[in-house]
Amino acid sequence: MQKQVLEVTERIQARSRDTRKAYLEKIQHWGKDSPLRGSLSCGNLAHGFAAAPREDKIAIRAVKKANIGIVSAYNEMLSAHQPLGDYPRIIKEAVREIGCTAQFAGGVPAMCDGVTQGQPGMELSLFSRDVIAMATAVALSHNMFDGALCLGVCDKIVPGLMMGALSFGHLPVIFVPAGPMTSGLPNNEKARIRNEFAQGKIGRDELLKAESESYHGVGTCTFYGTANSNQMLMEVMGMHMPGTAFVNPGTIIRDALTRAAAKRVAEITALGDQYTPIAEIIDERAIVNGIVGLLATGGSTNHAIHIVAIAKAAGVDVNWDDFADLSSVVPLLTRMYPNGQADVNHFHAAGGMAFLVGELLDAGLLHADINTVVGKGMQQYRQEPFLDGDTLAWRDGSAKSLDTDILRPVSDPFSTEGGLRVMHGNIGRAVVKTSAVKPEHQVVEAPAVVFDSQSELQAAFKNGQLEKDCIAVVRFQGPKANGMPELHKLTPHLSVQQDKGFKVGLVTDGRMSGASGKVPAAIHITPEAVNGGMLARLKDGDIIRLDAQQGILEVKVSDEELAARTPVNPDLSANELGMGRELFGHMRRNTSDPESGASVFFD
Repeated sequence: MQKQVLEVTERIQARSRDTRKAYLEKIQHWGKDSPLRGSLSCGNLAHGFAAAPREDKIAIRAVKKANIGIVSAYNEMLSAHQPLGDYPRIIKEAVREIGCTAQFAGGVPAMCDGVTQGQPGMELSLFSRDVIAMATAVALSHNMFDGALCLGVCDKIVPGLMMGALSFGHLPVIFVPAGPMTSGLPNNEKARIRNEFAQGKIGRDELLKAESESYHGVGTCTFYGTANSNQMLMEVMGMHMPGTAFVNPGTIIRDALTRAAAKRVAEITALGDQYTPIAEIIDERAIVNGIVGLLATGGSTNHAIHIVAIAKAAGVDVNWDDFADLSSVVPLLTRMYPNGQADVNHFHAAGGMAFLVGELLDAGLLHADINTVVGKGMQQYRQEPFLDGDTLAWRDGSAKSLDTDILRPVSDPFSTEGGLRVMHGNIGRAVVKTSAVKPEHQVVEAPAVVFDSQSELQAAFKNGQLEKDCIAVVRFQGPKANGMPELHKLTPHLSVQQDKGFKVGLVTDGRMSGASGKVPAAIHITPEAVNGGMLARLKDGDIIRLDAQQGILEVKVSDEELAARTPVNPDLSANELGMGRELFGHMRRNTSDPESGASVFFD
């Protein structure tokens, strides 16, 4: 193992000793009588299989073969989740071939940040993750299942499914994705058209035409945002069948991988001799593997929140210092939009996850000895699936990148450091995604232009008030203030100013999209403005230094003057009304800070 990776892992293990021990003791308590449906009363059990086909009833009541619970984020509106509609049929057919059964245990909500960007509904987005975790727990609460398959893809869905599944840590669980849509409009063309629309050079019809050509069919959006970062994480953490992440939907091999996952989860239940519960897979080493994978691919900044929450669900305590220390030794090996022009289909064709995992393993940057859903160790994840006639098989992945503009070896990285940096200073702690920001834009020192909402910034752009060097401060966007919505709608406005030659940056206690790009953005600022953060004391004209290279975020105002200022305290009551926001008030009031996972479950 690379020395720094090992040291960070050992530090996390020491910090997590008590919480991890308590978690495992809880899981061992609930798993000691597996299969649990054997302890159900006759009435309980009869209710549990009343609607099953006759042959399934016989198998379920015998308690000798695995019964698999299916938890799905299927819905028809979201392209990434629409393909999941046929999965229950495929899964049931597959497990019946080995004498087992499967039941659709429950559905979880799946909202799309792409649809809600800039809309009030986006203020439900982050907390939907915790709702999904609870919905997963409800789905698995009947003690009917020996294992589970979690079907989900996008931003909050996979982290929520993981958190819920980890509360049933005695169960084996495999994650089953849908895969990316085929490539559409090139990403550089999409970005150009968005910028032209922001400047008023083209109308809505032209913009909608371009967006429709980009997001044009079933499957995950093809840029490397949070959804596709999720799929990378599931592979490097050992929760996927190897090579599953980026296989397109509607293909024969996609269905074969789904069948393989169904059969495999049945094989690793307590009814067999390969029992591998999720609690034994997601440990400190797997969490470090996830962070390393995120850094090596320049993945979504949202995972600076989600990985922390997933880890806490497994009794593991990680923080942003762990991210920072790993980032200093993990090289950046990929260029995918918004960090480059390629999409995930191009990455997959260039060697994809098999090549990436192989490079990280050979460099000692991944823990090779973790438990996975396919057995001990990560070596199988350097293989790729293929069809040998009608039979699914795996073979060694490419030993070299097939396109070094997209995917590179550790010996020749795009950068010697990872794509994420932690920021410190008198404004607070934050993260910045550096992988998409050119070196000449990574350090900005300029006057602040302060806004209390994203709509204020958009109005200022239209009025020409941003035609200068400036750092836009958008505050009161944290989890307690309004649910911490993504502010991706601001990207085109700031990009236009940067393209004009102005030095620009963004400082906010909100989130940016997993597709946040070329403008340096210090985000997730903790503490947030509404919770005593320094953001509430900033004024227009304050000089801010955003140094993404050194990790510095500070305002050039004396401590005495800052302390003497009265914090701004705007009326945020509008954030509490409409689009279901009334139902999430208790979550806003009780959420932890972003570095602690922005969750109602954990401090």
